[in-house]
Amino acid sequence: MTEAMHGDGAVPTIADRSTWQARIDELRVKEKALTRAADALAAERRRLPMVEVDSATVLIGAQGAVPLIDVFDGRSQLIAYFQMWHTGMPAADQCEGCTFSTSHISELSYLNSRDVAYATLCQGPYDESSRYRDFMGWTVPWYSVPDESVDRLITGRHFGILVSYLRVADRVFETYWTTGRGNEIMAPSYGLLDRTVYGRKETWEDSPDGWPQHWGTRGDQMRQNGRPSAQWPRIHAGHDDDLGTDGR
Repeated sequence: MTEAMHGDGAVPTIADRSTWQARIDELRVKEKALTRAADALAAERRRLPMVEVDSATVLIGAQGAVPLIDVFDGRSQLIAYFQMWHTGMPAADQCEGCTFSTSHISELSYLNSRDVAYATLCQGPYDESSRYRDFMGWTVPWYSVPDESVDRLITGRHFGILVSYLRVADRVFETYWTTGRGNEIMAPSYGLLDRTVYGRKETWEDSPDGWPQHWGTRGDQMRQNGRPSAQWPRIHAGHDDDLGTDGR
């Protein structure tokens, strides 16, 4: 076997196909074990207790104030992502992590077919944050969480959480939440990058010597040239990123 070099760093050793396939077969055993472990964890997740939240908690949508229970849109379950917001700041300075996560969510029909609604609950004022949604071209239901509702929904946590709810008649219960790397489930880009030889190119990864690792974990991995990466295709397409703020 030999090791070649590539413009972006070292490349894997070269093997014949049978040797290569044998290594993949070994890895596949571990991948299947990981899948079964994830299934077992999901089964444990389904057996968690739940905690009641006020179904009348006020959110702000396109038509004004609405109670939390209306966000279910008649369905029995709701998945909500609580998006961070920097009030008064321009689009380029909005949360790169939340932009990364939300940019991956578009087709809701599969969730809806299983009686699950989805919505983004944003930290900022509706008029300002919904302009960001429009600039990004996002189509998921979008609501603002007014200050008086934050404690009812966040309860000591912070925006940037992914939450599951269950509706039972006119009552609403929180069944699960996660944050940080738990939110990666929203973004298949990371899962796909994990299947590539260079991975995410982030400095924390365990990669062979010489592998390219350009980004840390404090947001730079989700930004390019001063903006969240997902903004650039919108800018190039001529979308207006004016959020109506002084920081424009």
